[in-house]
Amino acid sequence: MKFECEKTLLTSAIEGVSRAITNRAAIPVLEGILLKAEGFSLTLTGYDMEMGITTTIECNVLVPGEMVLDAKLFGSMVSRMPAGSVHVELDDNGTATIRGGVAEFEIPAMMAGEYPTLPNPGAENTMTVKCSMLREMIEKTIYAVSQDDKKPAHTGELFVIEPGSLTIVALDGYRLAIIQRDVECTRDIRIIIPAKTLQELLKIMGSGDDDIKIDANRRYVVFTTNGYTIMSRLIEGEFLNYKSVIPDGCRTRVTVECKRFIDTIERASLIITERLKNPLRITFAPDKITVRCQTALGKVVDEFAPEKMEGDGVEIGFNNRYMLEALRNSRSEQVVLEINGPLSPVKMLPVESKDFIYLVLPVRFKNE
Repeated sequence: MKFECEKTLLTSAIEGVSRAITNRAAIPVLEGILLKAEGFSLTLTGYDMEMGITTTIECNVLVPGEMVLDAKLFGSMVSRMPAGSVHVELDDNGTATIRGGVAEFEIPAMMAGEYPTLPNPGAENTMTVKCSMLREMIEKTIYAVSQDDKKPAHTGELFVIEPGSLTIVALDGYRLAIIQRDVECTRDIRIIIPAKTLQELLKIMGSGDDDIKIDANRRYVVFTTNGYTIMSRLIEGEFLNYKSVIPDGCRTRVTVECKRFIDTIERASLIITERLKNPLRITFAPDKITVRCQTALGKVVDEFAPEKMEGDGVEIGFNNRYMLEALRNSRSEQVVLEINGPLSPVKMLPVESKDFIYLVLPVRFKNE
């Protein structure tokens, strides 16, 4: 096996497929990248038995063949080569030579035959959408995914794909984020995609008007975008019936400017740490919103005026991080808070659209 290709192209491809590789794989060969050179192209694959990432780049193939190289070592070597072509050659003894300019490395290669074959997902096309739209939908919800493996279904995002619409839902037991967009879909299917897959997708996918093709069945999802194919197993299990927990109506409706609310919470959060996690005590009144907090580090009182308020005044306890993440990811100038009392879930909606809903559970104060 012998090939040469442009350094920046190879570096980028190694970095992309390495996102599917874990450093402590159960099978040593899975710590490597599968390289397959044939024709005028080089195909690189990373796989961790749950997610696989593949890309193909232009390459001058002198002798076709396959091998597996340690991903971290190979990537570090190529990235530090001088600009220009990188030459890679595998000899009969299983030693790979990587050369760029006058720099030359020799490292042991692993046998391609030991590399597990990626499953044929047999996924059917569901939709093709713009990367910018899918990126926004994932970023506005993924922070609410559960980190607790006790409910595996909630460690991923629910994609509800229906003719004419895509809805993405994330929840962790304390908060719920939902976003919906009108898109052309070819079928009805509900799938739960692991958060890790979506986080790596965000790093690889293009932006703007680039397309991303999504194929899915009951076991796998396949994303094709920006020269990469990302295949992932889906999470099995029952996702919460999210529609049943969204409250109808409200006793208090408050419109706030996001930046002012964020600034106020950030100031109050200065006395909150991982060890000292007291909730924010927020009082909503027609003329002002008061934010209080007290921990062993100190006490803070801050306030700002709401843009508009209808209904009863109310005092509620909130986790500061949950509120900050929702406000930041709403990407709105103003949001509406719909409140049904100090212990009921609070609904947050952007003023300018109703396609995003955030629900957060209040924190009960210790003296109540």
